[in-house]
Amino acid sequence: MDAATLSPTLPADMTAALVDPVTYTDLERLSQTYSWLRHNMPLGVAKSRDFDPFWVVTRHADILEVSKNNKAFHNGDRATILTDRYTDLMVRYLRNGCPHLARTLAHMDDPDHRKYRSLTSNWFMASNLARREEDIRTIARGFIDRMFANGETCDFVADVSVHYPLHVIMQILGVPIEDEPRMLRLTRQIFGNLDEDLNRSGQARQTSEQALMGLQGTLDEFFDYFDIITKDRRASPRDDLATVIAQGCIDGEPIDSFEAMSYYSLVSTAGHDTVSASTAGAIMALAQFPDELEKVRADLSLIPQLVDEAIRWTSPVRHFMRTATENYVLGGQEIKAGDWLMLCYFSGNRDEEIFPDPFSFRVDRTPNKHLAFGFGGHMCLGQHLARLEMRVFFEELIPRLRSLELAGKPSHSKAAFVGGLKSLPIRVQAA
Repeated sequence: MDAATLSPTLPADMTAALVDPVTYTDLERLSQTYSWLRHNMPLGVAKSRDFDPFWVVTRHADILEVSKNNKAFHNGDRATILTDRYTDLMVRYLRNGCPHLARTLAHMDDPDHRKYRSLTSNWFMASNLARREEDIRTIARGFIDRMFANGETCDFVADVSVHYPLHVIMQILGVPIEDEPRMLRLTRQIFGNLDEDLNRSGQARQTSEQALMGLQGTLDEFFDYFDIITKDRRASPRDDLATVIAQGCIDGEPIDSFEAMSYYSLVSTAGHDTVSASTAGAIMALAQFPDELEKVRADLSLIPQLVDEAIRWTSPVRHFMRTATENYVLGGQEIKAGDWLMLCYFSGNRDEEIFPDPFSFRVDRTPNKHLAFGFGGHMCLGQHLARLEMRVFFEELIPRLRSLELAGKPSHSKAAFVGGLKSLPIRVQAA
């Protein structure tokens, strides 16, 4: 027996919403979908003609339980993001049976996950990142200067939030500044693969094969670029993260080329896109909740709490998939070995049982037990860097900000995996 034969089964309209990337452009609709599920079917099976059946996990407690148990719930056995049957077959064909186009930390289980994570974990420790704070502050100040210099209106996403964290992570990785536009384009193509404004084809309607080939083309370009970086760092080591990856060893042997290229792509993409989304989400929320902005203006010590609330509020990683390795009782439901589960972080971060008044943006929310960085063994490697970048940015911005308001209609990307604002017109006045 597998998830296809189990009840409860999600209503067809709920399943249709969850598998449709357009749903994720309308956060009110998305939030309503998750709210209904948390209250009526917090753990149910989604059945669709195009997808293998999967459990939809919407409650904070259940997501946390799965995330803590990396032995019973694996990342690597099946696709780690929601993938239709046809695409899954194509990926396995291209990768000789492997369900992943790349093999990053997100696609690994122990013992490999632990070994590969240890290669760079020291770089992302808070104590090591502290020495880079002043450099990051200088970068933040530069982008804020430019924002105010451009006049009272701007598109915060296009002008600031996609560039600031990109520049930070590329400096740490060791990518030349002149190559940053290329890295931005490739990152947006990966996470916006189903959005016509971001993907490689520029098309709103793509077949599964077209979408997959576009994604494959982007990864090939990433891999080709970082192959050159790897050869350079092996010949001429530097004090950067690219050198750590290029010269990394697993069990005494140099890191495999495919895993090395995957590592670079993970750091390059996840290292800035989620921070970009959360920073833009914070700006939008402060414009929509002006009383919260006044709280922070009056007490800058609230900025770390503002950062965590922005991360909870935005939840840029919408979901990850896990595969059960054994029979398991979760939330009163029988999960069978081999079942596929969707962990819905956006839903968990609005769970009324955990967060008082979860649909309000509160800069003084404490405690804030959000799941946006995941939990357990797969907790986000770059969480300390993300918090540092956002804290520094708002420490530089808030004292200089007299007023902030929306200057047009924001828009979100069509992305069921990692998404956020792709346009945020704002009007700002300097203090």
